[in-house]
Amino acid sequence: MIELEGVPELIDPVMVAAFEGWNDAGDAASTAVAHLDREWKGEVFAALDAEDYYDFQVNRPTVWMDAGVRKITWPTTRLSVVRVGGEKPRDLVLVRGIEPSMRWRSFCNELLGFAHELGVELVVVLGALLGDTPHTRPVPISGTTSDADLARRMDLEETKYEGPTGIVGVLQEACTHAGVPAVSLWAAVPHYVSQPPNPKATLALLNRLEDLIDVRIPLGELPEDARAWQVGVDQLAAEDSEVAEYVQTLEEARDTAELPEASGEAIAREFERYLRRRDGGGPPLPGGHATDGGEGTYLRDNPSGLTRPPKPPKAGPEDEDSSED
Repeated sequence: MIELEGVPELIDPVMVAAFEGWNDAGDAASTAVAHLDREWKGEVFAALDAEDYYDFQVNRPTVWMDAGVRKITWPTTRLSVVRVGGEKPRDLVLVRGIEPSMRWRSFCNELLGFAHELGVELVVVLGALLGDTPHTRPVPISGTTSDADLARRMDLEETKYEGPTGIVGVLQEACTHAGVPAVSLWAAVPHYVSQPPNPKATLALLNRLEDLIDVRIPLGELPEDARAWQVGVDQLAAEDSEVAEYVQTLEEARDTAELPEASGEAIAREFERYLRRRDGGGPPLPGGHATDGGEGTYLRDNPSGLTRPPKPPKAGPEDEDSSED
């Protein structure tokens, strides 16, 4: 049973969801929702029963101490609500959790039950995938939907993906069958530097979300974190000639593929974002593109922080990996 005691009547609510795991390269998507929750001080109003959806041998609970008392935190999915102020206030229902181990259809139905009770008008699911994209260029963000009319109205791609899918794809299709407008936003993360966190990809997702739902998102330290991340990767790549050559090949492929695509729409979108932020400071990095400044690195797990490619490709431009629905 869904109980919403203490949740006020929402204004034009949008549900924004992200799940750790297979759909979350570099933790970019889940970090984006965590950022929204932190910046707007979200209040958790519901959590799904962990026993119903998680295999605790795969996603183990954690033990921690609270004033000398041992407590356990169970892996689950939580829902919180935040109100975005401004001339046109609206509410966001934030869904943040881990991709479930089982009973995916029931999991999606439970989330849709909350969406129905709260009057959610649009569901946006964030995801991140590994791709053949250079870290030195703006992070590619693809927006997809199964709704042809929604694709036309919101300048999105109508998904054509076929193949294995995760909870992002399953939830989007569940929304479609339930008659709830749904969109997926995907960030492409360089496969050779996939270790989390990836603040540049998180920043790019938030910029695209901002355009999609027409709200101004406080970015906090993310732009500076993105600069520091890129500087760190630049330094590590420069120390390995094979990786540096591979990055250069990706850059050439990307630049050649995108040369004809400096569209008026893309330029207008960046200018509109600048106007929204002009009174609150400088504009954000377009598309999360960090170029200079900052110190430090966010790489971890192996000594170099980079995954060395077996052989840098010598061929011409190749298509990037397609995002799933």
